[in-house]
Amino acid sequence: AQAIWAEAPEALRFLAIQRSQTAMTTPIPGYKTTMEVIRPGSGAEVKAGNTVTVHATGVVNESQKKFWSTKDPGQQPFTYQAGMGKVITGWDQGCLGMKVGEERKLLIPADEGYGAKGFPAWGIPPGATLAFTLECLSIA
Repeated sequence: AQAIWAEAPEALRFLAIQRSQTAMTTPIPGYKTTMEVIRPGSGAEVKAGNTVTVHATGVVNESQKKFWSTKDPGQQPFTYQAGMGKVITGWDQGCLGMKVGEERKLLIPADEGYGAKGFPAWGIPPGATLAFTLECLSIA
């Protein structure tokens, strides 16, 4: 298979790589944030107003530096009210529709994250794109 791949025209290889990088990414309707389901869940879906508990890991996309994770020692899962503006917009809208057990990666542009000011206390620079991996633990 590697020999065949090596002989493929450069344009064909480029298209295959582009497709593999974007095939699983879905835009959040009405927003710039995109999501990718890493592992599907089951049961009821997160709806606006639900109390949701998640594991979350946040990374500054440009530097690949982790700024927060509920899985780090001393941390615990994060609980919030979904779709009600209690967290940054990209996360708030990007979690809707998740099911228990689902793991989802959100790519959140600055204007749906911490914006032009960033969040210096967490090491998030101005204008940073954020990559959050969320794992839905419970929905109430």
